[in-house]
Amino acid sequence: MPYFTYDTSVIISRKVDLRDMPPTFLLSSVVLMELAAGAIDVSQRKVFEQLFLQYQKDKSLIVPTEDDWLIAAKILFLLTHARKRLHRGKLQRLASGASQRLALDVLIAVSARRWKAQVVTENWTDFKAIQRYCNTTIVKAASFFSK
Repeated sequence: MPYFTYDTSVIISRKVDLRDMPPTFLLSSVVLMELAAGAIDVSQRKVFEQLFLQYQKDKSLIVPTEDDWLIAAKILFLLTHARKRLHRGKLQRLASGASQRLALDVLIAVSARRWKAQVVTENWTDFKAIQRYCNTTIVKAASFFSK
């Protein structure tokens, strides 16, 4: 079975327990950052910090490399210009926070591709757009969990 990782949306919506995952699961440090930043209290944040250390020790933590950051920048550039072409040269503003979330999703996709890991997501539209510029395997969460 190939490696897989979850986008933040899957972990939150499906209340995934990251302490009990199969050996083919890889945790994205980007996802972990989003989870820790949104922790409800200090104790939950510390749980995420412990998960970081555990996945790092197990060598199952996906961390973006310098090259991943550069590729992500190129993909974000291409996505922005595709949106601009779609609106006849006028760039439509994204909803508040959308560009930051998209940047994090691109980093997740690019770094997962390096590990040849499938990205399981609830956020199909954004990841499908990213996939046009980054040959990452994406899987709809509904399909993944119906197996």
